[in-house]
Amino acid sequence: MASMIESAWAFLLANFSDFQLTSLGGFIVHESAFFLSGIPFILFERAGWFGKYKIQKKTNTPEAQQKCITRLLMFHFCVNLPILIVTYPLFKFMGMRSTLPLPSWKVVSTQILFYFILEDFVFYWGHRVLHTKWLYKHVHSVHHEYATPFGLTSEYAHPAEILFLGFATVIGPAITGPHLITLYLWISLRILETVEAHSGYHFPWSPSNFLPLYGGSDFHDYHHRLLYTKSGNYSSTFVYMDWVFGTDKGYRKLKMLKEQECKAEGKAM
Repeated sequence: MASMIESAWAFLLANFSDFQLTSLGGFIVHESAFFLSGIPFILFERAGWFGKYKIQKKTNTPEAQQKCITRLLMFHFCVNLPILIVTYPLFKFMGMRSTLPLPSWKVVSTQILFYFILEDFVFYWGHRVLHTKWLYKHVHSVHHEYATPFGLTSEYAHPAEILFLGFATVIGPAITGPHLITLYLWISLRILETVEAHSGYHFPWSPSNFLPLYGGSDFHDYHHRLLYTKSGNYSSTFVYMDWVFGTDKGYRKLKMLKEQECKAEGKAM
């Protein structure tokens, strides 16, 4: 497997420049991971599939879904792609490389774990700032147009927010100067995480059922259902920041009440 990956990577190096692989390649990886993981949740909602796993009974209209997709394509090409092009010199300066040999899986996994932890910490505080009155009204309210989120709404946001919270995603790689393949993997995993968190579905196989401290869709869906002054659950991936700073009390109380109701119904049967 490792030799096959190295051969494929050698082919890319022989046919594309470092700039093309970083900027355009990064954009293609982002778009592929985002739309391939996000579109199925639109289909689930329209077809009514997996209804028993849907967190909210309310659904989005096809028009609302189309509006989201149209805006996303505009933001991705007019904001995300230029950012990848402009930041290329910065990543090279910080030590990012694309040459062979590829890094070991131990190095890759360690770096990505660090990125998730750092991103979650930075995102938590940035997200809380966006829920202050002025910034919510003029910036973050765009993201909250969808009180019933679906996968693609994860990146539906004001351009200023894309830049502001995007910093949380790139700060880890900027610090460590990873191999480009590590950056590809990090982008893909971060997208899969945020799409799942906004999916609107909580399945038996959802990561939060197996990974300790992982937030997931149920945790973040609560954030979208409430007014900005009462939301909480500001973290992107994990739950410990909200627990430490007490911004998940409403969510934990609601979850406890639901568990009590389920136990009461079980005894009644």
